[in-house]
Amino acid sequence: MGISKAVVTGGAGFIGSNLVNRLVDEGTEVLVIDDLSTGMLSRLSSARALGGVHFHQIDVRAPELRDAFIAFAPEVVFHLAAQIDVRASVADPVTDASINVLGTINVLLAARDAGVDRVVFSSSGGATFGDTTTIPTPETVTRRPDSPYGVSKKIVDDYLDYFRRTAALDYVSLGFANVYGPGQDPAGEAGVVAIFSGDLLSGRTSTIYGDGLQTRDYVFVEDVTDACWRAALQGGGRYLNIGTSVETTVVDLYDKMARIVGSSVRPNHAAPRAGEQRRSALDASEARETLGWEPWTSLDDGLAQTIDWFRK
Repeated sequence: MGISKAVVTGGAGFIGSNLVNRLVDEGTEVLVIDDLSTGMLSRLSSARALGGVHFHQIDVRAPELRDAFIAFAPEVVFHLAAQIDVRASVADPVTDASINVLGTINVLLAARDAGVDRVVFSSSGGATFGDTTTIPTPETVTRRPDSPYGVSKKIVDDYLDYFRRTAALDYVSLGFANVYGPGQDPAGEAGVVAIFSGDLLSGRTSTIYGDGLQTRDYVFVEDVTDACWRAALQGGGRYLNIGTSVETTVVDLYDKMARIVGSSVRPNHAAPRAGEQRRSALDASEARETLGWEPWTSLDDGLAQTIDWFRK
């Protein structure tokens, strides 16, 4: 069983381009939609060389999105295009909602009109739950976002449910933990692993915001794309956490990476940033039960692969 044709919005981004590679490996013909505001066309070069990858530079809010979907006639839409910066959402919640809420509604309308079977949505496990005392956090915990970004991601689940009930558009909403891995941009995509990699390999001093004891759940990008593929095949109209269930402090993350690089440079500390939660780790047992998914890659192995990619 496979997918013959799929759309990936945000497909020139970090996670999106890795997903395009996975889809091409599975024999799927792919239409990438990306406005290239943060994505990079170069990320798609390997997949495009193999054939079966098409690209349209379109903002997901644009009216012409519908025509592109109808012309391509996909079975599945992977909706990854988003404003992903928590700090930017705090500074400008209107733009955040415009892209993440109105843009998603436009994607869902286009998918409905194109006869799409299923949408796989990239939500945020940490940001939609906000600070909670239940760690690792299961899907049953009430979600109280601490940032406009988290609010925008949480709201989309209600729209997904609405389109499923009124337009028979199936979906799976995947709440990603902190995704990292080869190909992430240390400048434009807010990934602390990418930022630390760049700093450590160049000898720059990294900055840790706050005391560095805030925790995150770091999940490897290839494991995330595997979850997307499995969700696209199964569906079911539900939200699922995609993480490792393991908390890692920012200080511990830096120390692990410094050991891999062989660096003795110590980081600086700066004031905490608004809208960021204190602790986050996701209980992904539901994804294991329903999708047969596991976070196969350990943090140590994933960091080693990521740093090796940056070295090259």
